[in-house]
Amino acid sequence: MSNNQKSSNKGVYKRLFSYFKPYKGRFVCAIIFVLFSTFAYSLAPLFMGCATNALADIFTGSNTENAAGNFILFLLLMGGAYLLNALLSYIATCLIVGVTENTIFDLRKNIDNKLSRLPLNYYDTNSYGDILSRVTNDVDTVSSSLQQSIYQVLNALFTIVIIFSLMLSISGVLTFVGLAIVPVALFISAKIAGKSQKKFNEQQEKTGKLNGYVEEYYSGHNVVTVFGKEEDVIGEFEQTNDELFEASRQGQFLAGMLTPIMQNMTNLGYVLVCFVGALMAIIGGLSIGMIQSFTQYLRQFSQPLTQVMQITNIIQSTGSAARRIFEFLDEDEEIKDVKSPKFPKELKGEVEFDHIKFGYLPHQTLIHDLNIKIGAGQKTAIVGPTGAGKTTLVNLIMRFYDVKSGAIRIDGVDIRDMERSRLREIFGMVLQDTWLYNGTIRENIRYGKLNATDEEVENAAKKARADAFIRALPGGYDFVLQEGASNIAQGQRQLITIARAMLNNPPILILDEATSSVDTRTEVLIQSAMAEMMKGKTSFVIAHRLSTIKDSDNILYMQDGDILEVGNHETLMEKNGLYAKLYNSQFADNNG
Repeated sequence: MSNNQKSSNKGVYKRLFSYFKPYKGRFVCAIIFVLFSTFAYSLAPLFMGCATNALADIFTGSNTENAAGNFILFLLLMGGAYLLNALLSYIATCLIVGVTENTIFDLRKNIDNKLSRLPLNYYDTNSYGDILSRVTNDVDTVSSSLQQSIYQVLNALFTIVIIFSLMLSISGVLTFVGLAIVPVALFISAKIAGKSQKKFNEQQEKTGKLNGYVEEYYSGHNVVTVFGKEEDVIGEFEQTNDELFEASRQGQFLAGMLTPIMQNMTNLGYVLVCFVGALMAIIGGLSIGMIQSFTQYLRQFSQPLTQVMQITNIIQSTGSAARRIFEFLDEDEEIKDVKSPKFPKELKGEVEFDHIKFGYLPHQTLIHDLNIKIGAGQKTAIVGPTGAGKTTLVNLIMRFYDVKSGAIRIDGVDIRDMERSRLREIFGMVLQDTWLYNGTIRENIRYGKLNATDEEVENAAKKARADAFIRALPGGYDFVLQEGASNIAQGQRQLITIARAMLNNPPILILDEATSSVDTRTEVLIQSAMAEMMKGKTSFVIAHRLSTIKDSDNILYMQDGDILEVGNHETLMEKNGLYAKLYNSQFADNNG
């Protein structure tokens, strides 16, 4: 393991344990309980050795008056030590579990808050599966490993220190003989652990990649099936899965070598201690009971070392998972709201684009100089070829992205001077890709206004022309939508999203291809519902079907990020420019 990687791992663990600070009082108490429970457990072999010496006195006939009493006393002390150890370790475990659960709760809360502060660009450039893996799998790995390893590591450290002190008090010679081999074992184990850590890092990365792959192709299963690409998908999945398998296998194999190496090396020391101890007993340098105690201590001394080696793979997995979590938490966030936000004194819905310049990448400019003013209550249609910048314009209004230069103003106030939450409350959106969650229809409509009454929900559905089909469903408004609302038709989903926007009753509406994927009959219903919704509101309509936007107050024809033509339908048709050619081509196609 390189020095940089060691430093990186140290920083990851230090940052992870910084989450313990709010609970350091309970954590310190847990450490104290672990210390005393370990001390109680470590005294038991000493009491057993003393009991053995008392028993030897009984059999040899020396000091028989006190030998029997001493034998019973030391047995009681040994039993008491084990009972005290059990009680204290139980309390310590409860405290540690409480601290770790609270720590993971705080970590999950930070992740949840981070999700809401990330810019849209992060979600556009990262796999949903990998993001999901970081906020679920990696957090679960950290949670389970902390609960498993903290007590074991504390217990192992205290055991090593206490037992080493007791071993020295019994015999320095035997201590040297028994532990001479330990540094060699630790050196070999450290080398192996460094190699396995790299494999555990790779394992976590491959897990995120595999999750992203599964999420992508599961959501596009129908397309994969239509084009007969099942074998290709399976092949790519198997390749990624094989890479994950190989990284996991090598990591687990290397980590698994640590335990047998430590056990075999300590067993060699155990044999040497038995031999030297026997010689010392023969020459009278040490009693049989103390030799027995020492051999038990040597076995106990090797157990925490072996235990640490066993949980090394867990600790390494924790480091790898925590690193991915902190990488996510360190991602650049949206620019913070201004300290003294502004808001229009009177919200009318006037929108002004003042010499806007924007590009998704620093070296690329999509919108060069957008300059237009939309009056309050006007319906503005945005048309143009694919990639013209229509949806980009909407993203800028909602401040999902910030402009490079220029300004967007709503009723005279620059949107960058507003709080994002208040800005987005101004808008209602109906998109081509409907978003409905697993819940009742009533709950999905109420999402637009969480404190709405049932009567308000149903009135919004009536205005959206959705009430009739909703009441025809089993349970009506209490009909439960499946994930993605797959148990109702696309047009019905669209009507529900319109009802949700109507319930919110915002001053500005954004309608992005809302009728592009429905049949003609349903389109008439949706158009009627949208016309009702747009009354008296400023609205932006993105549409490919130009017949649906003929009544717009403004039509913006966009191409390559710039507005090339502006006007209503009649004036643009008279101009016989780009809009007229696009409209006539659709008319010809529809009649061809």
